[in-house]
Amino acid sequence: MVRQSEADRHTCLTEMPLRSQVTLHDHHQGDETMNDIAALTLSTAERDRRWDLTRAFMAREGLDALLVFGEHEDAGPAQVAYDTWFTNERPGTTVVFPRGGEPIVHLPGGMFILDHLESSRRGDESWIPPRNLRASRTSTGITDTIAELGLSRGNIGVVGLGAHLPWHPEGVLPHTLWSRVLEKLPGVEFREMDVAVALMTMRLSDEEIPLVRRSAEIGDAMVQAMVDTAGPGVSEAEVYAAGMAEGFRRGTLPAAMHLWSGRDPVASGIPAWCYRAQAPRALADGDVIYAEVFSQFGGRHTQHQVTIAIGDVHQDFWRAGDVAQQSYHAGLATLRPGRTFGDVVEAMHAPLDAHDGQMYLIAAHSINALLAAGKNRADISLLPGAEAYPPVHAHPTFMADLVLEPGMCFILEPQYAFGRHLAHVGGTVIVTEDEPIALSPLTSEVLRARR
Repeated sequence: MVRQSEADRHTCLTEMPLRSQVTLHDHHQGDETMNDIAALTLSTAERDRRWDLTRAFMAREGLDALLVFGEHEDAGPAQVAYDTWFTNERPGTTVVFPRGGEPIVHLPGGMFILDHLESSRRGDESWIPPRNLRASRTSTGITDTIAELGLSRGNIGVVGLGAHLPWHPEGVLPHTLWSRVLEKLPGVEFREMDVAVALMTMRLSDEEIPLVRRSAEIGDAMVQAMVDTAGPGVSEAEVYAAGMAEGFRRGTLPAAMHLWSGRDPVASGIPAWCYRAQAPRALADGDVIYAEVFSQFGGRHTQHQVTIAIGDVHQDFWRAGDVAQQSYHAGLATLRPGRTFGDVVEAMHAPLDAHDGQMYLIAAHSINALLAAGKNRADISLLPGAEAYPPVHAHPTFMADLVLEPGMCFILEPQYAFGRHLAHVGGTVIVTEDEPIALSPLTSEVLRARR
């Protein structure tokens, strides 16, 4: 059954690798937490590893340079932030990385220079020296840099033209900027390199894995704060605030979590009161909360799938949770080097297909970077009232042939429903040479509110 005993849960937590464990009730241990966070940094050796990988990649692909466009962070952690992988700096820059030199970083404006200056004054070790910074990332600035590097007739790979699922299926480069770059540099051959560069970044290094572990610790603490807060009469907003505040308190910027509640909700996204003029609902006995909690630390991300039962919920939630948990463990059992992502997806769907309920969303996807995504059967059409909406088309597994390698990260997030009684469980896992590391055992089951 989904409802593990406290002894079982203790065993599960203690079997985790040491640095992935999280003390779930340490809300007053702020100094200790911050000291641990301060110890996790990236070295110049990690910079050199990444830059050497990039130069070797460009040599294989016959590229003279890479042009990497990054999204800004004003709405939370940037979704497309490959620029930070090269710079270890604030997201929202455009990087020109010549094969024979150091990256040149174009900044959105003066505030970025002030940030860099202040960090330098405080003794932070920057990967990008001031001489390699440029004060704007307009088309003129970018093309001037490419010309200065002698690449006006070169072969340049571009990150920003390709799909970045699910939010940017046709790229993130602004049309006007890119049109002007093409006009100014007619002799350059630009090639889309989004997927190839993402694949290059997928195998985490020995310095990156602790960042993912820390992100998962923060995410689990966010979830635990929500479990401790939820109860009859409590506002959804209070639960949301408790989770987000725990992330901020532990020294990171979490993305806005998805959260819905009710006796039988099937929605997935940020609460409606985040974007519509309406009051958050008050929780009641018999409700469930569905949430996707997003955490990140040092530019490495984790995700936590949350179902919280409040009081006496319908028994079908527990049944659905059992099926989802079977799917989660089937994915874990298949996540081995040499297998493919498609193997994992098929293994996870086997227990889902063996029952007479439904699933509405994908069961797995990659993270760090988000490339591979499981198949969707579009069972949303089975929901009452769905006939009034545009059809949601089924799709096969994206990148089913991706061969698993140690250091790759995935989200196992199966959800299952009997009627409208849906349970969603899962979290982040890392492929190793042997058994995978499951970073979020807390959310591998349906949780009970403590009130």
